[in-house]
Amino acid sequence: WVGIGPFAGMLALMIHSIASLTKQYSEIVETVNEGPIEGIQSTGANKLQTIWFAIVPQVVLPFVSFTVDRWDINVRMATIIGLVGGGGIGTMLINYYGQAMWPEVGCIIIVIAFVVWFMDTASAHIREALK
Repeated sequence: WVGIGPFAGMLALMIHSIASLTKQYSEIVETVNEGPIEGIQSTGANKLQTIWFAIVPQVVLPFVSFTVDRWDINVRMATIIGLVGGGGIGTMLINYYGQAMWPEVGCIIIVIAFVVWFMDTASAHIREALK
């Protein structure tokens, strides 16, 4: 639809992320414990108050955890998508590799490894803070 390039890569990541997160979010909402809902409703709370005080506290941490995890996955997938024509740093890597520009290839690989390590560390700290 959009050809080869960065927009196609971004579109692929976006569609996959939305589909994956939607499925995970719906499964989290399906497993909500009924006890807090019944307790809030027994106090005379309306629908909005029931959702806000009984359902949201049960789903917010898994929602954030899955979102951070998906963000981490997308950073890793962006390089691979670039290698196959999706633009970005993967395209630079394949171009430099094809031209035998080894110092540039090494630098890009080091940058990719550092960014993946940093993102993994940051996501681990975020998930730990949410517990």
